[in-house]
Amino acid sequence: MSLAVVSRAALLTAVGWAGLAGAAAAQSAPRSTELDEVIVTGAPFGISARATTIATTVIDEETLAAAPAASLGDLVAGLPGMRSTDFAPGASRPVIRGLSGPRVQVLTNGIGLIDASSVSPDHQVATDPAEASRIEIVRGPATLAYGGTAIGGVVNVLDNRIPTEMPDGVDGMVSTQASSVDDGRSVAGRTTFALGPIAVSLDGVSKRADDYDIPAPAISQRLADADGIARGPGGTQRNSFSELDSWGVGASWIGSRGFLGASRKDLSSTYGTVAEPDVFIQLEQTREDVRGELRFDGGPFQKLTGSWGHADYTHTEFEGPGNPGTVFRSDGQEARADLVQRTRDGWNGAVGVQTLSRTFEAIGAEAFVPASEVEEAGIYTVQRLDRAGWGLEGGLRYDRRSVIATPLSGGSEIERDFSNWSGSAAAFIKPSPSLFLGLSLAHNERAPSEVELFADGLHIATGVYETGDVTLDNETVTTIEGTVHYDVGRFRGDLHLYASKYDGFIDERDTGAVFVDGGESFPIFQFVQTGADFRGFEAEGEYGLWSSGDRGLTLEGAVDFVRAETDLGPAARIPPYSLTSRLVWTSTPFDASLEVRHVGEQERLADHELGTDAYTMVNLSGAWRPFANKAVTLFAEGHNLTDAEAREHVSFLKDVAPLPGRNFRAGISYRF
Repeated sequence: MSLAVVSRAALLTAVGWAGLAGAAAAQSAPRSTELDEVIVTGAPFGISARATTIATTVIDEETLAAAPAASLGDLVAGLPGMRSTDFAPGASRPVIRGLSGPRVQVLTNGIGLIDASSVSPDHQVATDPAEASRIEIVRGPATLAYGGTAIGGVVNVLDNRIPTEMPDGVDGMVSTQASSVDDGRSVAGRTTFALGPIAVSLDGVSKRADDYDIPAPAISQRLADADGIARGPGGTQRNSFSELDSWGVGASWIGSRGFLGASRKDLSSTYGTVAEPDVFIQLEQTREDVRGELRFDGGPFQKLTGSWGHADYTHTEFEGPGNPGTVFRSDGQEARADLVQRTRDGWNGAVGVQTLSRTFEAIGAEAFVPASEVEEAGIYTVQRLDRAGWGLEGGLRYDRRSVIATPLSGGSEIERDFSNWSGSAAAFIKPSPSLFLGLSLAHNERAPSEVELFADGLHIATGVYETGDVTLDNETVTTIEGTVHYDVGRFRGDLHLYASKYDGFIDERDTGAVFVDGGESFPIFQFVQTGADFRGFEAEGEYGLWSSGDRGLTLEGAVDFVRAETDLGPAARIPPYSLTSRLVWTSTPFDASLEVRHVGEQERLADHELGTDAYTMVNLSGAWRPFANKAVTLFAEGHNLTDAEAREHVSFLKDVAPLPGRNFRAGISYRF
């Protein structure tokens, strides 16, 4: 790393810890909850975020009720270490520390989505943030409870569709909002009520948005200069509309020693791909889930938890109205069971098993991956010893994965079997109640995905001909991470420094050859394995400037940075540093915040990439609770007030689709 880069990283860390940065985002990412929030993702027995070496962020129900009506990836983009694939408003997926696709697991209540969102960046995640009562994010590979494939991290969308406790009367929430940049409108609601020993839950979401306004021509200046083309007019980003409807119902029998419940959800979505002017996608998924918990009165285990989910997913790409093209189908089920140990002298732990069975097929002229069958089974344990001034954490997981497919080029059926071992160990000390210092070491193995093994065709969404390699081996990574939590007086901070070394990093590289289709040439890309190094940090801080009674003024800050280098050169689509600030006013009736977010330029590029310019966004938001019980909240936001041209470097479409322009958003939520 050059001296200039080191100096920049040191400066950004210092600025972030001084509180001169903030947690705003390109889509006004919701603020995370207090750092002492107890999280369950990563450890079934739950750990306070102020006392764990795992890098976490939690978004609670109240924050989600007033959050933008965005897809999951766009919602979390801008939180520390987080970005979005930003392919289209309907299809953005989370990016964690520069990693995406199969390296980042998106879960619902700890179970995989069983969709096709990791197959291609234009495929939507089959869950919506408006369904959630809480979202937990784990950054980094310390996610043994959810499989070695989660090398990048986990985004766990938690809902209350299967109630875990009896409501006091009728509980619920309804929220509606509208936005100017896309003529967007949305409404979401859920309720839980009791019928004897049965708790029943109902929920629904409906969203509509037209093509969004852009502050500059869709074509970037860099692409226009490189290809010698005109940028064209600005105004509107064509084919960026989105529509989504989702409803769910669930019920639980709740007793003195646990619960047992089931639920069903139907999700329907239609959205433009942005990449092509007349191609849109219709997605349908039906999902059934069963979850339960049994608490024990004595013995070494505190409780047994179990969950099972089945999903039937269909994704159809239409090349104009009434002209269906390629169809993607996924049908599968996943199950897990966890035995949580009883706490003894500061010792917590759990052992668990997990299985997955899934069939996938792509039918049509643009199918670039063959039909496949996947079978997975894993067993794991995580343990934690927490004493007064020190502690230890650790875990071990073993997975077996089988992938069967017949190559598109013909030939006999191919079966690949993989065995993966993953483990982690950490130590921490607490020199004082206000300081937590941790150091962790993790080794993870990931089996290659179906796309990486068997892709063989023109992938219109990414504009390349993709070729897999059936001989790919496990991808392995060793990560060391340092953690600091600090809370004294008016200042509270959180810092994570990490370095990851990959052996057999699966990368997609330009072969130099081209594929000609209908007179148009497309580069041919090949999945290869190489060494890679990722290193970076995330820092958050807040400083109380003034307080009196229920009123307070706080300066908040966040900064993140990641650098990734492979043996073949810089890794592709790695986000540049971000430096953001927020001045926050809080009181019982009224909250307000002024946000400034700066994202740096990216000039460390893979061979086929163009650089991305820096941008700065200014956002202003407020929330008013006119009644003393806080049941009703009126909220409003002005986003990208300067109408800045902004492009997300991790997006395949960054040079043909900037982020939305100036937007005014307003809504109301009611909790009962």
